[in-house]
Amino acid sequence: MLLEGLFLPIATPFYPDGRLNLRKIEHNVDRYSRTPAAGLAVLSDVGEPEMLTDAETREALTSAISLAVDTKVMLAGVSRASVFATLELVEHAAAVGYDAVLIKRPGASVERPQELLTYFQAIADRSPLPIVLYSTRLEAMPVEAIAALASHPRIIGLVDEDSAVNRITQLQAATVSLRHDVTVTTVFAAVTGRMLAVKEAAGAATFVSAEMLGAGAAVATAPPKPAIKTRTKPVGFQIITASSTGMLDGLRAGAVGAMPAFAASAPQASYEVYAAWKDGDQALADVKQARLASAIEVVEQRFGLAGVRYASELTGYFGGRPRLPVLPLSGDAREAVERVMKGIRN
Repeated sequence: MLLEGLFLPIATPFYPDGRLNLRKIEHNVDRYSRTPAAGLAVLSDVGEPEMLTDAETREALTSAISLAVDTKVMLAGVSRASVFATLELVEHAAAVGYDAVLIKRPGASVERPQELLTYFQAIADRSPLPIVLYSTRLEAMPVEAIAALASHPRIIGLVDEDSAVNRITQLQAATVSLRHDVTVTTVFAAVTGRMLAVKEAAGAATFVSAEMLGAGAAVATAPPKPAIKTRTKPVGFQIITASSTGMLDGLRAGAVGAMPAFAASAPQASYEVYAAWKDGDQALADVKQARLASAIEVVEQRFGLAGVRYASELTGYFGGRPRLPVLPLSGDAREAVERVMKGIRN
């Protein structure tokens, strides 16, 4: 699975009384699917998965995938403290059509290096989906552990919130020998599991004779959607930077994609940074990143996920109130977010 491009980590909407709002999840996925992003991450840390029960997690994953177009890579956050519970969610994600799963370290209870490796290796050995490691600020993964896990054939990449350039450099050096082929389109875009399903189902147009119908005229059915043409592309261990302020630095250091929290509220503006970098226009990339700096500082760094939720409301997505005990923004905080979000393309 190719992980190049911008990935949007979507928030999880709730009703004012705290119930999970599945209809707004579908609304957001439908709108995000129309952006130039390469994929969506459902129940990453931006989606606050720790606030959901296992049943709600399954409902959220099912609702989100139902509105996703088949050209977007869909990542499912499925981390739980045990191998058993995580695998149950991995299997659900596979059953409803996700392309890969995001899994972070199981928390402070697993500190010994061998336990950490065992957790991921046991999941990877039995996972029906490719695994993307997820290193967050609170559950950061050591470079040594990532390097050891990267050789597993089911572990294809890493989403990392650490913006340090030297960390990406170390990871690249530790995984430089890893190479495998991924399936891509003729223009080197990712091929998703849903796209391949369409390809397998595609066939020639059919003709149903009058005799088969029993009476009436013969019927010619329209041909199905043409199968996509694919090719292969060699890739190494794929790193996605999840830092909003360090997105451009991470890409320049060797990351192949970006998944900044701020992109949930400004997918178009965030994509423009990535696109300028991808096109080799580094001066334009610097300008695009600089234009987002003040908004990122206020929305994400000062107000956290509550700020990202409210900023999303200003750009046409549904952020909604967070689930208690997290509190929504005050009036003054909302005004501050409104000021910095003026002019930000959604």
